[in-house]
Amino acid sequence: MQNTPISLELANLHEALIDIVAVMNRPQRDQAIIEAAGITLDQALFPLLVIVDRRGPIGVVDLAGRVGRDYTTVSRQIAKLEHLGLVERRPGADRRVREATITAAGEAMNRAIDTARERLATQAFGSWQIDDLAQLARLLRRFADALTDDRTA
Repeated sequence: MQNTPISLELANLHEALIDIVAVMNRPQRDQAIIEAAGITLDQALFPLLVIVDRRGPIGVVDLAGRVGRDYTTVSRQIAKLEHLGLVERRPGADRRVREATITAAGEAMNRAIDTARERLATQAFGSWQIDDLAQLARLLRRFADALTDDRTA
């Protein structure tokens, strides 16, 4: 009986996360951001470009794990981004692993994406108080850090 309140809240959190992930994974969402940013980019390449910018330099295996795709597919997609001049591959600390890193053109494209994402998010959070938004951001960061902490794996 003691765990009932936390179980209920964890169930509510899980349901909310399922809804959020479902929205975040919709191809239409990525397409809306691409269009709002005024860029031309294949939807399959969009999340890779963003993650290379935010988490790079990053190896293909790590990147594939983050997007839930096969590493051979991600390797081909990174080659496309490289061909477009948005990323480049360099030897990593472990010389056997090549890592993708963002280029100046990739950074510029990501700034356009960030601006578009902010415009779209401002609409979603338009009725929120800034303190509520700050608290949500702080708590989500705390949750994300807890999930990625090696001790909780």
